[in-house]
Amino acid sequence: MSALYDASVPVFLHYLDRSRLILDRTGGRAEFLEARLAPDMFSAAQQFASAAGFALRGSFPLIGLPVPGFPSAAMDLDGLMARIGFAETRLRGLDRADFEGCEDRTVSHIAGFADLNQSASDYLHRFAAPNFFFHMSMGFAVLRQAGLEIGKADFDGQHDYPPGFRF
Repeated sequence: MSALYDASVPVFLHYLDRSRLILDRTGGRAEFLEARLAPDMFSAAQQFASAAGFALRGSFPLIGLPVPGFPSAAMDLDGLMARIGFAETRLRGLDRADFEGCEDRTVSHIAGFADLNQSASDYLHRFAAPNFFFHMSMGFAVLRQAGLEIGKADFDGQHDYPPGFRF
């Protein structure tokens, strides 16, 4: 059993699927994908693209592999779906056995302008997963603020509410 595998790959795959469903609800309309919460923040499209990046960035270093680079993809709906599909395919290609014993591996990385060295466990739980969820949440918030009718059930795929109820 690998706790870091369980806390990364299946979680990222679930929420990438949720991202795909949420983005599909935009119909690719620019007023949603280009919307921002504030002028100096990423657009909804860039927030979801960044989340897809953190899904890979949050998994591959745990087992000592380089993070796969995304092929160029536009920030339109097709490009975002391609980016999410790329991340999902790469995550599904990871072997659970490769995560055995990696908890104490040191992951050296850059966070903004900070050079960090963290155990794989700290890296996942204190950096990669929180950044993944930050960007997904911000993308969700931007879309909700822009008028897309989405709620908590759309975000996590777990909750169930009556039609028209948004939480």
